[in-house]
Amino acid sequence: MIDELWSRVLATQPLPPAGVVLATAGVALLLVLVPWLWRVTRHLVTVAHEGGHAVAAVLSGRRLTGIRLHSDTSGLTVSRGRPRGPGMVVTLLAGYTGPALVGLAAAALLSTGRAVALLWGVLLLLALLLLQIRNLFGLWVVLVCGAGVFAVSWWVPPAWQFAVALTLTFFLLLGAPRAVLELVATRRTGARTSDPDQLARLTRVPAGMWVAVLTLVTAGAALGGVALLLPDLVAQIGTLA
Repeated sequence: MIDELWSRVLATQPLPPAGVVLATAGVALLLVLVPWLWRVTRHLVTVAHEGGHAVAAVLSGRRLTGIRLHSDTSGLTVSRGRPRGPGMVVTLLAGYTGPALVGLAAAALLSTGRAVALLWGVLLLLALLLLQIRNLFGLWVVLVCGAGVFAVSWWVPPAWQFAVALTLTFFLLLGAPRAVLELVATRRTGARTSDPDQLARLTRVPAGMWVAVLTLVTAGAALGGVALLLPDLVAQIGTLA
């Protein structure tokens, strides 16, 4: 049983034709741009955002005490440690960059044909996240996400597994920059409690500079992911340019 499971996880398949990859990118774009769809799918970005905070906190030596996900698609990750210093800066930076970097890593994995490995990797990360959830809504969101990923990885035909993995990857790559744009809109209303504002208070670097950093990282990850998943198309565009 374990050998069979391991062979399924490590199985590879060729990247689908460019038309199929573009179709999944189109679906992901709709999930990001259509307002009523984004109100639902935005929770996935929040999961990756708070997961980024959590991973960075642990890796920087802070003590993670809990994660909360809210119905308005906001979230909160609480950790204990020094209130200032590099560890806190890295922890704050990892929120908005988290979805983008996960998407870029997923694109790199898919470019090698390992769609099932990606799905099981996501499932493992959700299981670890579940241990830190501290509210019922957050528990529901993570369980629904985990159940969906498990169902796809276990019962869906391989071609559709790859399509779902591609859609999820493109969604994270495209959803991360949109979340930063929403951050910019929120700051214009006068709110000064965001991650960049906290970074500004810690480092004395203006919050606008931190927003620029987040924009560059998320946009760069999106471009990098597209280059990995659609290399021929990118090469053609480069030739035309």
